[in-house]
Amino acid sequence: MEIITAIIAIISLGIGAAIGFVLRKKVVEANVEAGKTASESIIAEAKKQAENIRKEADLQAKDVVFQGKVEFEKETRERRKELQILEKRVGQKEENIDRKVEALDRKETEFVKREKAVAAQEKKAKDLEDDAAKLVDDQRAKLESVAGMSADEAKRTLVESMENEAKLEAGKTLKRIEDETKAEAEKRATEIIGLAVQRYAGEYAAERMVSVVHLPNEEMKGRIIGREGRNIRAIEAATGIDIIIDDTPEAVILSGHNPVRREIAKQSLERLIVDGRIHPSRIEEIVAKVEGEIMQSINEAGERAIFDTGLHGIHKEIQKLVGRLKYRTSYAQNVYQHSMEVAFICGLMASELGIPVKIARRAGLLHDIGKAVDHEIEGPHALIGADLAKKYGEQPKIIQAIGGHHDDNPGSILGILVQAADTLSAARPGARKETVETYVKRLEELEKIAKGFPGVEKSYALQAGREVRVIVENQHITDDGAVVLSKDIARKIEKELSYPGQIKVTVIRESRAIDYAK
Repeated sequence: MEIITAIIAIISLGIGAAIGFVLRKKVVEANVEAGKTASESIIAEAKKQAENIRKEADLQAKDVVFQGKVEFEKETRERRKELQILEKRVGQKEENIDRKVEALDRKETEFVKREKAVAAQEKKAKDLEDDAAKLVDDQRAKLESVAGMSADEAKRTLVESMENEAKLEAGKTLKRIEDETKAEAEKRATEIIGLAVQRYAGEYAAERMVSVVHLPNEEMKGRIIGREGRNIRAIEAATGIDIIIDDTPEAVILSGHNPVRREIAKQSLERLIVDGRIHPSRIEEIVAKVEGEIMQSINEAGERAIFDTGLHGIHKEIQKLVGRLKYRTSYAQNVYQHSMEVAFICGLMASELGIPVKIARRAGLLHDIGKAVDHEIEGPHALIGADLAKKYGEQPKIIQAIGGHHDDNPGSILGILVQAADTLSAARPGARKETVETYVKRLEELEKIAKGFPGVEKSYALQAGREVRVIVENQHITDDGAVVLSKDIARKIEKELSYPGQIKVTVIRESRAIDYAK
């Protein structure tokens, strides 16, 4: 019974489900039909609206086209007017250009005519020039044929002839002037110089650029050097002088440009060796003490020079400069002694010529004060000395004599006296010394310079280089030409060589007549 009931229930459920499915299908179909009807209605409405929009768009498009056509016609009319105006202007410009072209054509025609005329004139001128050149060549050829030489040879011969004549005339003039002046001038100058040399002969003190300190033994070199070199560094720092310790037995060399500092170093080292206590503090003490003594010695030397020469009113600073010359040398000649010699020689010559003696001595004593500081100030010592003399109130003629005592033209009689006295003091035998290498080289250069001139056969340097004798070929050099040659050689020696004193140039020309007795 229960089974039947269950089966009935299942069948009932199946029938209910089938009925529900059929009902839902009917409902769906009804809905689909209703949606289709609505869709068709919407589509018909949309088509209607689209048709209305299309018609309205056609109307608007036609209106836009019409407006565009109207504006285009208006713009076209305006453009046509502008083009008409431009066309009118272009026509006017074309007329103007045509007129200008016609004017240019006329000018071009005139230029062509003128160009033809100028070309004809140029051709005519060229023909004339060619004829003239041909005529000149013919005349030159005739002249060369008559003269027997070319134009270049004639020019060269003329120039050489004029040059030789000028040299001969110059030689004759120089010889005449020398012959006229030598008689009196040489006699008077010889008397004055001889008297000056006779009345004064100063002593000579040999000095060197380096100083040598002699040691009692070789062990002293080690003590001078000190531990790790502290002693030698202390000495060099205190004095400003280089100390050279080499293999030279029992000697130490002091080297420096400042002669005063070198003398301070020399005396300080000698005292340290004698004292035996060599260490930095003692070195500074000794150097300071010696420096004071040297400065005192410089002042005393300046005072003594001024007293010995009988001068007064010299500035204290110039007096110190004169004293500093005591430690200055030139070609191994002591400049202090040299200045004293020059002062006395100047005074002697001035007394013979009637010039104030004290002025001449003052110029002679101060002529080399520039050498006292020439290692500190750049420039020639003569100009340095002139500047110092001007700074400390010396007279203008003294300043001029100091500044020009090495010039070719000293500028005054006082300057000439200083120059002559300076030469006498430096040129006397034994006054100055040179190294062997410098001496030999100077002799070679002297002979080389003399041989470099045309017509010179041989040359010999004599009298320790103070004279050069030149032997010339008598076929090429005349007597008057020998005078000119001696001047030329002397000027070239002055220009190219450096030497103490002066050098005499002697040109020798001889004629030999030879015959044989058979």
